[in-house]
Amino acid sequence: MSSSIPRTAAVSAVVAAALAAGLLAGSQSAAAEDTAAVRIHDVQGTTRVSPLAGKQVTGVTGVVTGVRTYGSSRGFWMQDPQGDGNPATSEGLFVFTGSTPAVAVGDAVSVDGTVTEYVPGGLNSGNQSLTQLSRPKVTVVSKGNALPAPVHIAPWSVPDAYAPEGDPANGGSINGLELDPDTYALDYYESLEGTNVRVGSSRVVGATDPYSELWVTVKPWENDNERGGTVYGSYASQNTGRLQIQSLVPTAQQPFPKANVGDWLTGSTEGPLDFNQFGGYTLTARTLGTVQDMGLEREVTAKQHKNELAVATYNVENLDPTDPQEKFDALAKAVVENLAAPDIVALEEIQDDNGAKNDGTVSAGQTLKKFTDAIVAAGGPAYEWRSIDPENNKDGGEPGGNIRQVFLFNPERVSFVDRPGGDATTATAVTGTKGRAALTLSPGRIDPANTAWENSRKPLAGEFLFRGRTVIVVANHFGSKGGDEGLTSHHQPPNRSSEAKRHLQAQAVNAFVKDVVALDKQADVLVVGDINDFEFSATTEALTDGGVLYPAVTSLPASERYSYVYQGNSQVLDQILTSPGVHRFAYDSVHINAEFADQDSDHDPQVLRFRP
Repeated sequence: MSSSIPRTAAVSAVVAAALAAGLLAGSQSAAAEDTAAVRIHDVQGTTRVSPLAGKQVTGVTGVVTGVRTYGSSRGFWMQDPQGDGNPATSEGLFVFTGSTPAVAVGDAVSVDGTVTEYVPGGLNSGNQSLTQLSRPKVTVVSKGNALPAPVHIAPWSVPDAYAPEGDPANGGSINGLELDPDTYALDYYESLEGTNVRVGSSRVVGATDPYSELWVTVKPWENDNERGGTVYGSYASQNTGRLQIQSLVPTAQQPFPKANVGDWLTGSTEGPLDFNQFGGYTLTARTLGTVQDMGLEREVTAKQHKNELAVATYNVENLDPTDPQEKFDALAKAVVENLAAPDIVALEEIQDDNGAKNDGTVSAGQTLKKFTDAIVAAGGPAYEWRSIDPENNKDGGEPGGNIRQVFLFNPERVSFVDRPGGDATTATAVTGTKGRAALTLSPGRIDPANTAWENSRKPLAGEFLFRGRTVIVVANHFGSKGGDEGLTSHHQPPNRSSEAKRHLQAQAVNAFVKDVVALDKQADVLVVGDINDFEFSATTEALTDGGVLYPAVTSLPASERYSYVYQGNSQVLDQILTSPGVHRFAYDSVHINAEFADQDSDHDPQVLRFRP
């Protein structure tokens, strides 16, 4: 998907704002100057920002290597067949026309225009900018020319180091730094911005999405796992071989291929290297390889033994009664077959009874009945449920949707301890005597007045009994990563502003668990849900402070730690954490969604089995 930010009238505004902000080279007075005929590498320069930004240039020549005829960023790429031999300067350039270009691949052109630095997503996004010519005057000199040979992005071409450290004097930006393509992957890709490139047969590490794009890796050995993914294991390891693939051919003319993680994009994929809002560096394919299906299958977890309690967490992605019955049936089948009908299932993103219709409805009984009926129809247990309706539009998510967490439980295996009085604004607390902890409200919300939960889902706590033993489960859906800068940000390391709220949320849950453990060191407490952060994150550190919780996903081999795939990185967002009283357990991240082009949700569920 190309950038959705309009570029017509907006480009000059972006340039002016960027000049004022110091993002672009030059000055406002320089923007009015004309520059004699220059070549593409002169426009691109040796940093991320053109030394000619804001200036008028004439007679920039090249051969057209790709034409984009759809979306809001219509234009074409051209390339100088004769470069300057400097590996830091790109010989390719995007020409933004705003309407369908009157050129074809193979045309030799001469272009007059304004050098601009377009920031996909806007100046506040943190994204790097794309050097381009705007308001162009294009002259076709000849047609049918041979294209410059594509630069092969090979496994050995891309450095293992991701990006240089940002310049503290420039707010942590790497914009003003000289490119070092032999040392840093982001510099290597930037040195090819707009250039005709190719990748050979490459493994798919991000499935085809609804926007007709997928991710491959040119480094098949890089943090790979048995299912074909590329695992994201630390902030210091960004998996530099990942590259987004799109097609220059509109899907109406040629459907984009469907691929799952672990498939291969075979043959040669060739086209200009773009930079966009949704993933950064992107090979916009003029010719696309062929997908080889490697037969990835959905996982099935083990069935719990009679004396084991199975607890799962599953983000069902904005489920509401207006969704097609097929979604309910598919999710239900997964609970019964892939998750082996857990005794307790904590659900995230259950919406109210009319979904996104913003009319004040907050009840979700119809949603839950439709889902639990579908589970029975799939051969599963007759789950009961407990939840607390949120205040209207106070918990974030889709406006009008009123998402919340819900407990499903199998009454033939486990009982729910109802302690009435819980509502959207009343906090549950820990009570009891030494050696036996209980909840004052069950179900109840944890510290809902805490500003950490403003416009976010409040944790739902429930008290259960299994074979005479109390088990306390806390279902969570922490604040999203919305607002964080992408990995390809011009700030390095990128700003992750959303973490501040999750840290406070983690501290609130951690304090609650500490209250339980203070009364009963052997209490069985499970903190579950969509934590929206990694197992190595400061959020997880805050949750585990004082040793009262253990992130169970870390019991898995590093190559199996993931529940979500984003931009080709298989990563942890969903977690189950255990209190010290949970001595031995079996943990499974059940991969049924995140790696597949056809998804019932964008998250993989998690299951933990133990003997209370």
